[in-house]
Amino acid sequence: MSARRSPFALGAAALASALLLAACGADNDDLVQWMEQQRRELKPNVTPLTPPTKFDPAPYTLAQTVDPFSTQKLTVALKQEARQPNSLLASELNRRKEPLEAYPLDSMAMVGSITKQGTPYALVRVDHLLYQVKAGDYLGQNYGRVTRIGETEVTLREIVQDAAGEWIERPATLQLQERAR
Repeated sequence: MSARRSPFALGAAALASALLLAACGADNDDLVQWMEQQRRELKPNVTPLTPPTKFDPAPYTLAQTVDPFSTQKLTVALKQEARQPNSLLASELNRRKEPLEAYPLDSMAMVGSITKQGTPYALVRVDHLLYQVKAGDYLGQNYGRVTRIGETEVTLREIVQDAAGEWIERPATLQLQERAR
């Protein structure tokens, strides 16, 4: 059942709410006077802002110098390092690169090992291709040379730069990857 209100009841409710609002507005005169008085007496204390400093752009003068990240500069540094008599890098730069040196070590996976005529080989997967790797072969982009092949890992030594810019040997391993079933 829906309750319908008569037009008289709706009109009475509207008249009552109008009278209530008018009654509230009548007592507002002293509140308005007090607000005006407070506004006149209170002086805001705002410290002035300092003017912004003038920006003078400086011209970039190093545009004609060699970019520190250029391959040209890296090539020059590598050639200088290769000329050093006891450099770790000298023998690495003077040899022919092997195919697996084109890939980073973290993109390779050891998937098994075999022994042929007494020589252990690791089976390494790179880009869905399988390669046989033996001790003495090179892997990765940091002059990584295989030093030992076990049943579950390939051990190699890499030549990398330390924080001071010196070339040092660092051991690395390639672990046997279990196939997900």
